[in-house]
Amino acid sequence: MKPLPQRSVVIVGGGMAAGLLARQLVHQGIDTVVLERGGDHRAEAAGRIPTQRDELRWDIRLGLMQDAASETYTLRRSRPEPSRPMRRLSAFLPGTGVGGAGSHWNGQVWRWAACNMALRSHFTARYGQDAIPADMPLQDWGVSHEELEPYYDLFEKLFGVTGRAGNIRGKIMPGGNPFEAPRQNEYPQPPLETTEAGLIFKATAEREFGYRPFPSPGANSTGTYVNPDGMRLGACQYCGHCDRFICEANAKGTPDALLYPWLERQAHFELRRHCQVLGLDYDRAAGRVRGVRYLDLITGEEYLQPGGVVVLAAFTMTNTKLLLTGGIGRPYDPVKGEGVVGKNFCYQINSGISIFLRDRWLNPFLAAGCTSTIMEEFDDDNFDHTGLGFLGGGSIGVGVISGRPINARRLPPGTPRWGTAWKRANAEWYAHNCAIGVQGSCYPHRENYLDLDPDYSDAFGLPLVRMNFDIRENERRVSAFCTGRAEQIARAMGATQLGPVVPRTSPFDTRLYQGTHITGGTCMGADPATSVVSPRLQHWDSENLFVVGASVFAHNSGLNPTGPLAALALRLGDDIARYVKNPGHLS
Repeated sequence: MKPLPQRSVVIVGGGMAAGLLARQLVHQGIDTVVLERGGDHRAEAAGRIPTQRDELRWDIRLGLMQDAASETYTLRRSRPEPSRPMRRLSAFLPGTGVGGAGSHWNGQVWRWAACNMALRSHFTARYGQDAIPADMPLQDWGVSHEELEPYYDLFEKLFGVTGRAGNIRGKIMPGGNPFEAPRQNEYPQPPLETTEAGLIFKATAEREFGYRPFPSPGANSTGTYVNPDGMRLGACQYCGHCDRFICEANAKGTPDALLYPWLERQAHFELRRHCQVLGLDYDRAAGRVRGVRYLDLITGEEYLQPGGVVVLAAFTMTNTKLLLTGGIGRPYDPVKGEGVVGKNFCYQINSGISIFLRDRWLNPFLAAGCTSTIMEEFDDDNFDHTGLGFLGGGSIGVGVISGRPINARRLPPGTPRWGTAWKRANAEWYAHNCAIGVQGSCYPHRENYLDLDPDYSDAFGLPLVRMNFDIRENERRVSAFCTGRAEQIARAMGATQLGPVVPRTSPFDTRLYQGTHITGGTCMGADPATSVVSPRLQHWDSENLFVVGASVFAHNSGLNPTGPLAALALRLGDDIARYVKNPGHLS
């Protein structure tokens, strides 16, 4: 193993959190290096941009995703059963390459409701001490919405986020999210065009039920845009190739388009590609991480990169794995309910109802990642939970994001699976269908956690991360309730036919894509007994080690996690700049 010269800050992972964190550090002249295991898909595609609308390559064969043949995960739904490896990643899709999962995302950007930052205190105050079940280890994050709001605002400006504000400095604004926490400014760009399906959903929800749908905010640019760093976006072409694709029009805000090209022009920054991180060099006696061990996948050489500060900013599973393999922090023990590393692992509980409208022409191919119309009446604690038997909720909406020919084949119940009748049904219904989707929250459960699998390892000889996870009773009730509300709206939309109404339930099925919104494992909080990192994301057991990303979330909401992830990453950049100048425990 070859030692390298020390750097001020070493960041593991080259995705969204790492790029935003590095941006703040470099702006303040802090020497920073980022270690990314993949290559640069955007650079490799230069000169071949028309090939990006290749559904087989990118959507079906998952060209931007982690290779399960090298590294995957195992699953067991309860401790008595054996774990089994996921031979193909389907339920969720970690990215590989510069930009990480932020390169293949749809671009949906949300500010979580303010109650999420102190959820345990919120539910206790509203519903009483007994409202939270004993097997649900909810905890406060130790940070407030007011602290994060300036960083939400900065992220939206950096990524040219589109939308319509619902609450500006306490004033409710027409057409936006009426449940939104107060914000200082309107979105940098106006929202995308509303789809025909979105118009039908909105009119029905307002007229029949009095709900207040609004256009989804997102990082799909409605026009040409220049961000505060001088990075440019083009206008969205509504081509329906956002999720799992590189944007041909340079209209999707991604880290590889807006962060890393700017960073690599700065004197204090280095991005090293094809660096597979193997572990952390941890001095337990001193309570410090001395550096990061990694394998250069091009040369085959192993290196030690020392760092004054080390930051884990990778995917949820990777952040947790590096702490567990490095023996940094106490692994979670579900039997005793003690320990912290791996606890509070959460997913999201999603469902949908297909809607077939024979007399409405919906043109699903005229879409983008954020051409969604959403309502928040049944998310978080926006409604009274008294007597319902569950906590949490979900966002409900119509999200027409693609009409791609291979996967966009929503057909009425009873359609044959092949043959002439199948072809006829495809032609008949292609432009006449949509779906109402529910994106449900997932709160922690004592038996949902991450640890290291004792039997399976990856291509580098390291143990695989084991998901101990199933959909528990609280989340089954959330899904049943929210899917029922979605069904009421679907029937009122005048559907010719509806698809099956099936709330999400157990057992958890890894064969079905359910979203890459995976959180927990390295929770933040004010108490070292229940959290891995402090509210400043500083590891309790290692002063110079920080962790950022969705892994620090103590639960998962009914909205995409990128907004709070980005705000925390930008804030951490400012905090680490303070630490570099004056090391110690941050407050």
